[in-house]
Amino acid sequence: MGKTKKSAVKDLTVGSPLKLIIEFAFPLFCGMLFQQFYNLVDTLIVGRFLGPLALAGVGSTGAINFMIIGFCMGVCNGFAIPISQRFGAGDYSSMRKFFSHSIYLSAVFAIVMTVIVGIFCKQILIAMQTPSDIMEYAYNYIIIIFIGIPTTYLYNLFSAAIRALGDSKAPVVFLVISSIINIVLDLIFIVNFDMGVTGASLATVISQGVSGIIAILYIVKKVELLHIKKREWEIDLHYFGILCKMGLPMGLQYSITAIGSVVLQTAVNSLGSTYVAAMAAGGKVLIFFECPFDALGSTMATYGGQNVGAAKPERLNKGLFAASAIGIIYSLIAFVILYLFGDVFTGFFLENDVELRNEIVASGRLYLIICSAFFVFLTFVNCVRFMIQGMGYSMLAIFAGVMEMVGRVLVAFVMVPKIGFMGACFASPIAWIFADLFLIPAYFYVRKKVYDMLKKK
Repeated sequence: MGKTKKSAVKDLTVGSPLKLIIEFAFPLFCGMLFQQFYNLVDTLIVGRFLGPLALAGVGSTGAINFMIIGFCMGVCNGFAIPISQRFGAGDYSSMRKFFSHSIYLSAVFAIVMTVIVGIFCKQILIAMQTPSDIMEYAYNYIIIIFIGIPTTYLYNLFSAAIRALGDSKAPVVFLVISSIINIVLDLIFIVNFDMGVTGASLATVISQGVSGIIAILYIVKKVELLHIKKREWEIDLHYFGILCKMGLPMGLQYSITAIGSVVLQTAVNSLGSTYVAAMAAGGKVLIFFECPFDALGSTMATYGGQNVGAAKPERLNKGLFAASAIGIIYSLIAFVILYLFGDVFTGFFLENDVELRNEIVASGRLYLIICSAFFVFLTFVNCVRFMIQGMGYSMLAIFAGVMEMVGRVLVAFVMVPKIGFMGACFASPIAWIFADLFLIPAYFYVRKKVYDMLKKK
């Protein structure tokens, strides 16, 4: 490989799995931290400058946002799996053909999804029983996010391709730049131009689009291995088939999981805007603390893909054990922090309407404590699921998503009507446990299949 190639990629098939995972995951964690930081700033600015109703409106869109945008992210991560496998195998021409065909598919998906969700956005919010006093805020925010779906594909596809080659540092730089742009535009659009929640969503879309463009320029200048040659742009249905087999299940896994969140959000909406605001504020804090789990998941997808491509299945267990150990240790630390300071974190998002503020803060703290007490189960959800996907068995992700959906739906229909907001707080922990009950046996099944497949070669 040339000098440029060596500087832009990382081989995860040689060396200590623990060391490699830490080195790969830490930049990812930093990038996700910055991404959530500007999401937190979004929420902070909305809550402080636009009030609790605007905060509740933005928060009420979280589940449907995750269902649609999560599908985009899942598809792009799935497209990166054959890229990482071909990189691990040293088949660079085939790797680039997968990259070119993923660009074609992403363009089609982006256009179709933007049109469909744009048309039905209002109907979805009505079906979710979004409270009337926050409906306008919810619609004005989420419609801009949905119109910006092409920028979501742009950033996630090219960043996923870069990570598939073992470079987890460059996407961090993209997100730092994006974070700064987002914060500046938030202040300009909301504070100076008085654009309300529309300004917050517009800032997010613009900053993400800039990140995508920077990712393309980085590939052009630094990642020679992804420079697609003319013949590699030629359409081959076989490549489309493999990409869809990998990408669609991962996208659907996010969306199916989110269906449970949509049902749960509908149940929370029925409790009133105070509890919607509490879950919105607590949810923003929770996502921030979940970044390490997301980083470990993305790491295991690349680690699994490269090692299967390199025919080194003996490294899979070692990598999974190392990643799980990191996640468990972090889970304990996060729980202590959120138990002690959960009310402080939740209170950041609210002004001094004391009676309303105290109720929201207390409910938000309860949500954070209950969820973080079950973080160990989230460790396995991310590490095991993404390892399975990296090994090439993305279809199983759908079943894990179904299990999470079932858990949240049960909570929405059984626990929330009986014990109110307290029941809603247990939705994610129950969903994680349900997913683990499927994923852990599935991993051993997939590992055996991979061993058997590689023995025949």
